[in-house]
Amino acid sequence: MANSQVQKLETNVYLEEAAEVVFDVFCNKTYYIAKAFPTKVKSIDINEGEWGTEGSIISWKYVHDGKNCVAKHVVGDIDRENYKVSLKVIGGDPLRNYKSFKFVMQFIPKENGSVTKLVLIYEKQNHDTPDPVAMIQFANEIIEKVGAFLKKE
Repeated sequence: MANSQVQKLETNVYLEEAAEVVFDVFCNKTYYIAKAFPTKVKSIDINEGEWGTEGSIISWKYVHDGKNCVAKHVVGDIDRENYKVSLKVIGGDPLRNYKSFKFVMQFIPKENGSVTKLVLIYEKQNHDTPDPVAMIQFANEIIEKVGAFLKKE
């Protein structure tokens, strides 16, 4: 039996929008993501708790790799001073191939705009499971679409 181990993928997304504005969407107004990217994110609904609070449970319906998917996550730590939030997947399609799946996003202010540092922390079901490169690319695309949406508003 293969030992499972926690792994990470990291990426940065540069945006023209201020860090606090982008953080506000991903932390407090997550439902805006479906407005920003309706072709791929069909809906985002709160199941328990309130928007922008630790422990809240949120469900997503989205299209990934041409398939209709669902995911449910719990909002983890929120660091409002450093514009950082974590989302741990607790149900749905991502857990078919992974024992655990967690996004950590930090929105870092820059002189012109911001950088979103995205870390995907995961544990594979088995050693044959591929790294979730397509999922981190999809997450990057979501961040970019939110940035473009905010720019129009």
